[in-house]
Amino acid sequence: MFEEGTDLYFARDRINNILVSVKSDLPDGLEPEMGPIASGLGEIFQYTVSALPTALQENGQEYDEMALREIQDWIISPRLELVPGITEVNTMGGYEKQYHVQPYPEKMLTYKISMADIQQALAANNNNRGAGYIERNGQQLLVRSPGQLKSIEDIQNVVIKTYENSPVTISAVADVDLGKTLRTGAATRDGKETVLATAMMLIGENSREVADSVARELKEIQKSLPEGVIAEPVYERTILVDKAIATVQKNLVEGALLVIVILFLLLGNIRAALITAAVIPITMLATISGMVELGISANLMSLGALDFGLIVDGAVIIVENAVRRLAIAQHDNNGLLPLKERLQVVFESTNEVIRPSLFGVMIITVVYIPLFTLSGVEGKMFQPMAATVVIALLAAMLFTLTIVPAAVAMFMQGRVTEKESPFIVAVKFAYKPLLLFSIKFRWFIVLASMALMALAIQTASKMGTEFIPQLDEGDIALHALRITGTSLKQSIEMQELLESKLKSFPQVDKVFAKIGTPEVATDPMPPNVADNFVMLKPRSEWPNPDLSKEDLVKQMESAVESLPGNNYEFTQPIEMRFNELISGVRADLAIKVFGDDLDTIRQTAENVLQVVQAIDGSADARIEQVSGLPLLSVEPKRTELARYGLSVDSIQDLLASAIGGTDVGLIYEGDRRFNLVVRLPESIRSDIAMLGSLPITLDSGDYVLLSEVATIKTTDVPAQISRESGKRRVVVSSNVRGRDLGGFVSEVQAQVTEKVKLPSGYWIEYGGTYEQLQSASQRLSIVVPITLLLIFGLLVTVFSSFKDAAIIFTGVPLALTGGVCALWLRDMPLSISAGVGFIALSGVAVLNGLVMLSFIRDYWRQNGNLNEAIIEGAMTRLRPVLMTALVASLGFVPMALNVGTGAEVQRPLATVVIGGIISSTILTLLVLPALYRIIHGRDSKPSEVMA
Repeated sequence: MFEEGTDLYFARDRINNILVSVKSDLPDGLEPEMGPIASGLGEIFQYTVSALPTALQENGQEYDEMALREIQDWIISPRLELVPGITEVNTMGGYEKQYHVQPYPEKMLTYKISMADIQQALAANNNNRGAGYIERNGQQLLVRSPGQLKSIEDIQNVVIKTYENSPVTISAVADVDLGKTLRTGAATRDGKETVLATAMMLIGENSREVADSVARELKEIQKSLPEGVIAEPVYERTILVDKAIATVQKNLVEGALLVIVILFLLLGNIRAALITAAVIPITMLATISGMVELGISANLMSLGALDFGLIVDGAVIIVENAVRRLAIAQHDNNGLLPLKERLQVVFESTNEVIRPSLFGVMIITVVYIPLFTLSGVEGKMFQPMAATVVIALLAAMLFTLTIVPAAVAMFMQGRVTEKESPFIVAVKFAYKPLLLFSIKFRWFIVLASMALMALAIQTASKMGTEFIPQLDEGDIALHALRITGTSLKQSIEMQELLESKLKSFPQVDKVFAKIGTPEVATDPMPPNVADNFVMLKPRSEWPNPDLSKEDLVKQMESAVESLPGNNYEFTQPIEMRFNELISGVRADLAIKVFGDDLDTIRQTAENVLQVVQAIDGSADARIEQVSGLPLLSVEPKRTELARYGLSVDSIQDLLASAIGGTDVGLIYEGDRRFNLVVRLPESIRSDIAMLGSLPITLDSGDYVLLSEVATIKTTDVPAQISRESGKRRVVVSSNVRGRDLGGFVSEVQAQVTEKVKLPSGYWIEYGGTYEQLQSASQRLSIVVPITLLLIFGLLVTVFSSFKDAAIIFTGVPLALTGGVCALWLRDMPLSISAGVGFIALSGVAVLNGLVMLSFIRDYWRQNGNLNEAIIEGAMTRLRPVLMTALVASLGFVPMALNVGTGAEVQRPLATVVIGGIISSTILTLLVLPALYRIIHGRDSKPSEVMA
């Protein structure tokens, strides 16, 4: 894991240099290799290769796993690897085709032939060689000696040696046939074995574009496949991306329409509303242009906090004031105004509100600065969001100060009447007595607001916490674990039963799984572990579309628990990989126990597991499988070896060839090539009782049985030894369901500290998404206060008054009060998404206070009467305050109520903003005038504003 910003190719070059020096310290035959240039989330496209029951090969046989694997390896995979953005196609399942030479020990003894003799003979008789050229009569003839083996018959006819003046061929001592490789993994689909392939995306590419390109290329490849063979996608990242983009699009469109409707209803002038609404599409075009230039993709996070209400806030203030001033000017002149006079009136009216509007937008922009300081996973998620919002706000501010005033002056050429909508008239009628009450009982209002803030702080302190709400991907990932040492064949049989059970649910479209480790070990697992992918049908096709996914998971969990020999972890495809990247495990929480002795670590981890399982909210809690792997050990008897003139290598070489098989060359079929392997027949190599009867040939030509020079026994060894930062560790993992992550981890920490005694030199660390929550919270706890101080400094700059800046700044805590209340009412925990909402909210709260206070100060300066100035200023600014609050909050309403894919991430943010805007509006309309009256009650006049 590298620090953010590290050049990956530079890092790979450094790692490669280290691997070169490490190789000399490793046992022979071990070759460390780097994986593909892809991230852990690079598995963007998966497909299966299968054949219809009626499909036949050219030889008339049905397609088996070996034939399907050959099609995948030599037809499909090479073409998909050429798709731009794909770094590798990793295949799992089926069998790699091989040519097997399977010698019989008794026949070898008859002719005094050893395994080494067979290997040498095959290697020496399977080669093409060039011999230069000959010039003759001006012609050049190339000389070539072909000796490549081409068929099973060719292999059978290879001569090993001469015995009693007769050549002994391979066919005399061995069977030659097509064979299967020893697999480390397999794949299944819908209860049957299959060939499964994963297209890995080159790091830094656009997953949607690359997955779409792979899907198109796979359709083209399908045309060239043998009749009846089908390559079918089973997982496409494009589907999830499209669903998330559709959610964002729905939110933006509905939000924009709501904002436009509010503008029409409250401005009371169609032309003014159209001018204000025109800021939305122009700003969006500018925002998209900025995103393209900065390389920011349009996704759930980058567009997640975009609210057209905030974008038009500045325009609303300027247009509302300009229309009001134009109406007054027409009334004073008893007629329409020419363009020049309209321009002058609009210029003056814009100047009246330009300072608070400009500083308000600037403050909203400044509050997003903390998001740029986030690093790691949280930085990747929220920095594009902050950048997009800042681009949109700056673009909106530019258009608001240029295009909007000019458009008002040019297009508002008819009679402009200060006609207020019935809604505004009704609100003003209700507001004035409330305003008078708040001024008269100002101390009560201020103390009541302080009490609300204290209550909100107390409520927030008791609320749960999580990193971000879990995105519902629409599918389920299921980690199935069997007893350590379970064979691959047994795992496949158990997997077929599991998939049949899962497929019986009417909500399930298809189920496929990876068992063990693929040939390219990008995701190493033992054969007893399977990653299951349960792909669900669209919710509209469910028998009960209202059934929650959480309830469906519970039903599945209950159904599969009846299958013996399995443990399960339920998660989601991307979530599983995401958690694995963060903490090395596939669960929400990883509790890592570090130490020296593996048995002590495991015992401590088991104690921790007992504590975790007893805590409410724990799901799929388990301990890493680190022990109990059965091993057949063949231990040399050194004294006996010396007596027969043998070495340890002679035993190890025999075992490697007889049991594992030895590659001795390649067989070419056109451009396809297959390994030529020497290995004992399956009936012998799998018979442990016969293993001791394997003959070892001596230099004299005699032989000795393996059991005479080696001890064969079965023992248990560690299934895996995991290390981190140079220390051994065992992980206890758990998912969290039905409660917040932060509260769960806090309880786990307290219980583990109290109930688990750690030996000296051993310690515990907590990982998972909890790490990101802690990291982001710590960073924001430093940066947010600094940002708030910066906002306060801007307010002091605007008003040249510490008092007035403090009055407006009180809008921030009361706005946060509404946000906390909204989260509490919707039973949502505090999260980084909600934190982003609080950040956005503080800017909106300051904007409205800024506009109202500016007018109150101006009225006070003109007539010198504080009470009248407060009442007049508050009543005058009621409409723009309500409008900015309504457009900003309604712009977030679709986001708060949407239930589409990805809506979970945006919902807390929108909830906080809506609740906070409601409380900040109440502050601006009632508390702020009361507070202003208290603080300036003894002042003779307002302080001058900086020029």
